[in-house]
Amino acid sequence: MPDSSPPARHILSFAQTLKGGGVERALLRMADGWARAGRQVTLVIGDPQGALAHELPAGVAVRALGSGSYRALFGLPAIVRATAPDIIFCPGNHYSAAAWWLRRRLGAGCPPLVGKISNALVRPDLPRGAGAAYRGWLRMHPGFLDRVVAMTPAMAVEAVEAMALPPARVAVIPNPPALPIRGAAAPPLPDGRFILGVGRLAPQKRWDRLIAALPRLADPSVSLLILGEGDERSALERLVARLGLADRVMMPGHAPDPLPAIARADLVALTSEFEGVPGVVREALAAGTPVVATDSSVAIHELIDTPDRGSVVEPGDRAALVAALNHWLAPGRPRPAPLVEQGPDPIAAYLALFDTLAAQSGR
Repeated sequence: MPDSSPPARHILSFAQTLKGGGVERALLRMADGWARAGRQVTLVIGDPQGALAHELPAGVAVRALGSGSYRALFGLPAIVRATAPDIIFCPGNHYSAAAWWLRRRLGAGCPPLVGKISNALVRPDLPRGAGAAYRGWLRMHPGFLDRVVAMTPAMAVEAVEAMALPPARVAVIPNPPALPIRGAAAPPLPDGRFILGVGRLAPQKRWDRLIAALPRLADPSVSLLILGEGDERSALERLVARLGLADRVMMPGHAPDPLPAIARADLVALTSEFEGVPGVVREALAAGTPVVATDSSVAIHELIDTPDRGSVVEPGDRAALVAALNHWLAPGRPRPAPLVEQGPDPIAAYLALFDTLAAQSGR
């Protein structure tokens, strides 16, 4: 009797830690969806402790590497040999060096590798030498990734150009939408009107721009809430103190479920230097909350595609940022209608891609 099971029966993916981050949170949602669809899913995680640990899906096997350092991921080849997955999913740009190592160590014995683009591939912020090295590294990706997944059509075009990939090797699949997390503690919210930022306290996010804009707003009663954690906390706290904004800025740390805060905020702001397809922008638009974002990704204009949904400003334009914030904070400004996303189910689209590659590999 022929085997009726799908070609990609066993999917393996990996992450450095569960301390927080959009890439890891999206991976957990995808792993849950794949497991619910009847697939065997293994997540290899350097350190499975952290703020996202409560989101680990019940039907997913977790293999801990015992260390949260990136170097721990270079132990992946031994786990792949032992577990024999049909497909390997690299969840973002940050992890592509581990995917390269897997291909190098396993060679022809490596299962098909699918890598998702989670951040901008064009990086004008990098110094000249670092930028050249980064462009060279991107052009190595076709040698170790069988398929690349972009989350929007514009990011797919960027991948084809930056990685020198044939268009047929790039698929467009969005992340699955965020859903409310049952039982998650609600983040503390300011009294009155507030701007919301959601994301790691990391240099890439440039929260200093948003904090510095606060004293220049027309309404001095507006507060700022930033949900996230990271290495920039001390520097941002010093900036808040220097500007005398301790009574207007809240940074309570990681929020298990930011959706209630997104729905309640007067606007969501993203002031990053570079981004991929920021989940918080999609979540804000789905909630009918306006967005002010820097032009930090080719996907930003795909998301904020009409002026009634939000404003896009250049990353270094402080005056434009303040003007955009004041525009959306003006009394009586209507909020955008909640955006209902269209298109195929992301979980099913990923599984179809995985099955195609696994069948072609003959595994």
